[in-house]
Amino acid sequence: MYSLPKSAALPVVSQLIGKITRPILPSASLAPEVVSLKPSQHDKKSTYSLHKVAPKSAVSISNNWCRPQQVRYSHTDINFPDYSSYKRSPSKDVKISQEQTEPQRKLFSYLMVGVTEPQRKLFSYLMVGGGALAGTYVAKSFVQDLMGVIDVSADILALAKVEVDLADVPVGENLTVKWRGKPVFIRHRSEEEIETEAGVDLASLRDPQHDLDRTQKPEWAVMLGVCTHLGCVPVPMAGDYNGYFCPCHGSHYDLSGRIRKGPAPLNLDIPDHSFPEGTLLVIG
Repeated sequence: MYSLPKSAALPVVSQLIGKITRPILPSASLAPEVVSLKPSQHDKKSTYSLHKVAPKSAVSISNNWCRPQQVRYSHTDINFPDYSSYKRSPSKDVKISQEQTEPQRKLFSYLMVGVTEPQRKLFSYLMVGGGALAGTYVAKSFVQDLMGVIDVSADILALAKVEVDLADVPVGENLTVKWRGKPVFIRHRSEEEIETEAGVDLASLRDPQHDLDRTQKPEWAVMLGVCTHLGCVPVPMAGDYNGYFCPCHGSHYDLSGRIRKGPAPLNLDIPDHSFPEGTLLVIG
């Protein structure tokens, strides 16, 4: 056997021989058919999808045939509305500020209405003065109407207070007077009646009130003759307590006007009254 010495050119020669003996065309092999079951993806035109394909920089041209190309069209066939015919001449130039065209615009307005600057000021003054005069007149009418409602006539004032002379009312008698459209019961009580009403136990009363709290003078009992149940007028000197009795639903009051029996929830009301002098009674 012969042995060949190793040299550096031997690997290179073996690689060249291998490339020469390699077939020129690779062997063809049929790949198995793959069926995709994924649903077709429709191209959704949304802001996000369009933003991804929109250019992010300036348009440039590349001569590399492997890179995608993009063509952007300029729509010059769209007719935009022009309002130049409606604008005044000073307002057509977009480079001029509004302050610079103010005198010309005012002059146009003055010419349209046919007045000058002094006439316009005079018209403004007249409008302000006329508005102030009209407002004053309306305010005057309003105040007069309001005072007419608030102001009370003399006859109403006369009914607001009633003066009664009790000198002719004997002991044990009742007097009924009219005050503001309501009856007022006035009772000249005896000493026995005063002691009886003052000795009533307050715990037994539906609306507890002492007799002294309901009178300014013990001998004179003054109260409204209106039942506190449904507004009927009680009958004096009647009922189980010899005071006042409401025949509508059977409410019994004593001589002090306190509810003692029946459906009435409260005592008879006491009107504002005073005794300015002697037997003179002023109600209201």
